Amino acid sequence: MADRVYLGVDLGAESGRVIAGIWNGRKIRLEEVHRFPNGPVHLAGSMRWDVVRLWAEIQNGLGAAAKKYGRKIVSVGADTWGVDYVLLTKRGEMLGQPYHYRDARTDGMMEKAFRKVPRAEIFRQTGLQFMQLNTLYQLLAHQAANPDMLEHADCLLLMPDFVHWALCGSKVVEFTNGSTTQCMHPLRRNWSTGLLKAFGLPTRIFPKVVTPGTDLGALRATVAERTGLSGVRVVAPPTHDTASAVAGVPTANTGTPNWAYLSSGTWSLMGAEVQTAVLSDRALELNMTNEGGLDGTYRLLKNIMGLWLVQQCKRAFEAAGQSYGYAELAAMAARAPALRSLVNPDDGRFLNPPDMPKAIQSFCRETGQPVPKTPGELVRCAYESLALKYREVLGWLEELAGNRIEVIHIVGGGSQSAILNQFTADACRRPVVTGPVEATAMGNLLVQVRASGELDSLAGMRDVIRRSCDVARFEPRDGAAWDDAAGRFAALRAKA
Repeated sequence: MADRVYLGVDLGAESGRVIAGIWNGRKIRLEEVHRFPNGPVHLAGSMRWDVVRLWAEIQNGLGAAAKKYGRKIVSVGADTWGVDYVLLTKRGEMLGQPYHYRDARTDGMMEKAFRKVPRAEIFRQTGLQFMQLNTLYQLLAHQAANPDMLEHADCLLLMPDFVHWALCGSKVVEFTNGSTTQCMHPLRRNWSTGLLKAFGLPTRIFPKVVTPGTDLGALRATVAERTGLSGVRVVAPPTHDTASAVAGVPTANTGTPNWAYLSSGTWSLMGAEVQTAVLSDRALELNMTNEGGLDGTYRLLKNIMGLWLVQQCKRAFEAAGQSYGYAELAAMAARAPALRSLVNPDDGRFLNPPDMPKAIQSFCRETGQPVPKTPGELVRCAYESLALKYREVLGWLEELAGNRIEVIHIVGGGSQSAILNQFTADACRRPVVTGPVEATAMGNLLVQVRASGELDSLAGMRDVIRRSCDVARFEPRDGAAWDDAAGRFAALRAKA
């Protein structure tokens, strides 16, 4: 068959891109068409997303794709991070510049929410872990600071849904991203209107929920004309980037969850693919989350601060006049003393500190550990601490899923970190299989392929991924040292 091309818009916290999937009926090959920077914009003491600039860059990417692939292009779909949103008026005007999830407006908002609706009831109504960046607490902050804006809003769109609206005019929220808001019911798979009303939030602004693979319509005529695309459909992939990444895991096992995934990037999202949401008291106690996946599955998972720790250390080093690439930092970390200083990656001080190295040093000082000083010591501390956190979460997943996990699949940009991959295998005492790096794009694009009728199942998608990508394997070693460190890790979390 002649090659067909599917386009993915993939927005991350540091960059965005338009990526093409060239499908020949058996394999898919990816080509990056356009990449552009992303990041928070600091405005009047707040952190925002510049979605107008992002939309301009997306159009540039679509125009470049049209010139390169022409009429081979079938459809386009977007995936992004979760929780953040855009408010639109009835006439389609944006209300304000959308907030970044690390903005301080949600400080203390969870505690205020629990005084109105108990924590256990919020979990029962949403199945989601408690993080102050969740959409629910962002909306409550919005309600407290600017109720008039919510009153004038006609529609709330999450970030990928905003891209789809800009592309074709659709006003819907796709299920996998909607499930990250803490506003959606985990069993009904629709908005938890009773909970929203209990908080006095306007339920009318929450649009229809659609499933991955939904055809949202043709490109707006103005977009088609500006980009040179014609006859192209807009198809909703799993719009949460982790949902697309999990769809892109190259496992052959789609039954009993005897494998875990780790989507590794700025955030580490570690979990298991399950068929029903886990809403037990133990899941609540562990602050686990149930986020939507492809074909009605759930991602039973834990958000972990992730490579954010290393990224922010790198930025702090650069600000101090020491510029290192990630490969250099990894090499320095490999030479630093092993398992000397550890931190809890999810400690609140690491969410958005002005100086990450100082935050790490402060934690170590407070918990009576040697204080890491050199870049290599600081980065090794971050890597080893992440690996030990993965070990802890692995135990929780096995407990909640009721079976042993035999292998960990690491996907995403962080899967390129050989040192962290090996530390993860060592700490978890499980083999680690890494790749594809482009799991998110793979999941996005192959759902579009499936929506066009050329694949019939999630298992079939994963067959394609195994045919199309190379993977690497890391075997565990040095078990005794990591067992000892795991005990220290558990103890120090109670100290800080």
